[in-house]
Amino acid sequence: MLIIIIILLAPLLASFTLVSAREKYKGWIAACGVAVSAAMTSFLAVKSLMGETFQYIIDGGTVFGYIRLEVDPLSAWFLLLMNFTMLTAVLYGHGYMKAYSGQKANLNLHWISFLFNHAAMSSIYLMRNSLAFLVVWEVLALTAFLLIIFEHHKMETLKAGINYLIQSHVSIVFLMVGFLWVSGSQDNYDFNAITIYCKHTTSAAGVLLFIIFLIGFGLKAGFIPLHTWLPYAHPAAPAHISGMMSGVIIKLGIYGIMRVMLLESTTWLTIGSIMLILGVLSGLYGVMLAIIQHNLKRLLAYHSIENIGIIGIGMGIGSIGVANGNALVGLAGFSGALLHVLNHSLFKSLLFYGSGIVYQATHTLNIDSMGGLIRRLPKTAFLFLLAALAITGLPPFNGFISEFLIYTGLFQAIHSGEFSYTTLYILSVVGLVLIGGLALLCFTKAFGIIFLGEPRSHYHQDSTDPRDGRLIPLYAIAVLIILIGLAPQYFLMALMRPVMQFTGPLALPTSIPLVNVMQHVSMAVWGFIILTAIIWFIRKLVTRYAPLSKVPTWGCAYPTASPKLQYTASSYVRSYRKLVEAVLMITRHRPHIDTVVPETAHFSTHSYDRLENSIIDIPIRKVKGFIGKFNFLQNGSVQFYVLYGIIFIFIIIAIPLLIEGLVFVYELIKQL
Repeated sequence: MLIIIIILLAPLLASFTLVSAREKYKGWIAACGVAVSAAMTSFLAVKSLMGETFQYIIDGGTVFGYIRLEVDPLSAWFLLLMNFTMLTAVLYGHGYMKAYSGQKANLNLHWISFLFNHAAMSSIYLMRNSLAFLVVWEVLALTAFLLIIFEHHKMETLKAGINYLIQSHVSIVFLMVGFLWVSGSQDNYDFNAITIYCKHTTSAAGVLLFIIFLIGFGLKAGFIPLHTWLPYAHPAAPAHISGMMSGVIIKLGIYGIMRVMLLESTTWLTIGSIMLILGVLSGLYGVMLAIIQHNLKRLLAYHSIENIGIIGIGMGIGSIGVANGNALVGLAGFSGALLHVLNHSLFKSLLFYGSGIVYQATHTLNIDSMGGLIRRLPKTAFLFLLAALAITGLPPFNGFISEFLIYTGLFQAIHSGEFSYTTLYILSVVGLVLIGGLALLCFTKAFGIIFLGEPRSHYHQDSTDPRDGRLIPLYAIAVLIILIGLAPQYFLMALMRPVMQFTGPLALPTSIPLVNVMQHVSMAVWGFIILTAIIWFIRKLVTRYAPLSKVPTWGCAYPTASPKLQYTASSYVRSYRKLVEAVLMITRHRPHIDTVVPETAHFSTHSYDRLENSIIDIPIRKVKGFIGKFNFLQNGSVQFYVLYGIIFIFIIIAIPLLIEGLVFVYELIKQL
């Protein structure tokens, strides 16, 4: 009970303290509040991963009934990675928010929202009462909204926040429908009522219930076509909030889907097929759109959709493995999915933190306006490159490990699965290969255009790496990215209990060959990297006294080339863009040139999400068009408004009289 009280009181006490504190201490107070709450929940999580499940019952009165709090291995895994990312976010954010000094009220609200957002996420992982879960889910939505609209004076930021808030409440509506469906049948708000209901109903009803929860949680996770809030919210929020949202908030949707899968546990094959198809489509669509983005944070937002798709592929193949009784497929799928949840929270938060440093150094997120930043931000460039290599799944970094596990599950399913599903498995492998290749194209573009070459615009003299300790959390993330790639066995051992909740205890012995293969690949690549470093060091020693001469680099017949002759983000992916123009909504601006020697001209390309246009924009336009037909009612005439009031009063009086008359006629007919 003491731990629960501390978890609840830590954000409250920190909030009261930072309101009256000096501006430079507000970030540190928020960090202390997050650290205390994280320490308590992490203690429970570690005990759960070691085999000791925490459980506590709270009397919620006549409204909630009993509220069960529990930390099982699945929630423990999500709690630990959430706490780590929130700690790095608050430490990085303390330095990042110095640029907004003088905004006392705004900073107070920001850090208080951050504290209660962390408390809400912790509570979601503990909560096992559906009604209380919905209340906490609402708190999460409101606090995240406040964090997104920090720069609320910008219209695009406010629109992004409102977009997120609306879609969060659509998520709540679907979750409410699912929970009320079950509680109405079982007269119980506890999560276990879902298991009882699914055991005593048809498989079709169980699948329909899962789809309702999938829509509710999928909106938070960002599966397509439920992803349309991500590309707006991520660029609008401060960098540490973008990293936190991509690293942990969207993972709440993944947690919710996995929790429902555990609770239903009767229709594994159907659920697995749905998740596998949805994962491949989300991964491909996300990375296809990411490549053609010009805004750095918007590019990273679409990569969140891509990586959610990869996690969905792992969940899908793991579910199919459980359905077919194939322990290795189940282990590889769920291990890959859960490990990728951690991996994505690491390299994506690192990328967003790096984008924040780039933004404050250049005051722009337009990739085409950057260039040559590696000279001014060498440390940031190194960290960004490390995260970019990890997100593309290259060894010896952490992304390779989780994707290798998912590949293993798919190949094992092809060898041992039913013939009717073999085509689906093969297409999933092809999809995962395409996702990896396109991600590599996207990040070579992003890193090359931003950090290499010559500057495309003027930078301020103080555009350098931060010296206020802001890079420390980034280095901590980088160390974990390397450690997971170097020694994956320790992280997979921590994953065994969460995975065995899905697969059962038979999965443990089959994991040994997988670990050996992954570790050998990682060690071989690290050996190559070390060998390269040794050769470079020897060359440096040998040539340190040799005379150096500087000559101009061959400039392809442009020895005095302008930075404008460099590749832009658009020209770099021109061949790809021409291939996908039929699928994606891409428009090109081409000025009309009718002279032999044209004046200054501006060429540009713009992309838009076709799914967003079809699912949101077109229906909204039709609804507005239909409502617009009734504009004549609002004509400004007082006489008409008085008439509307008389008609309304008449209807209110007439309806009860009409009902009473119908009842009288019904009774008369019965007597006859």
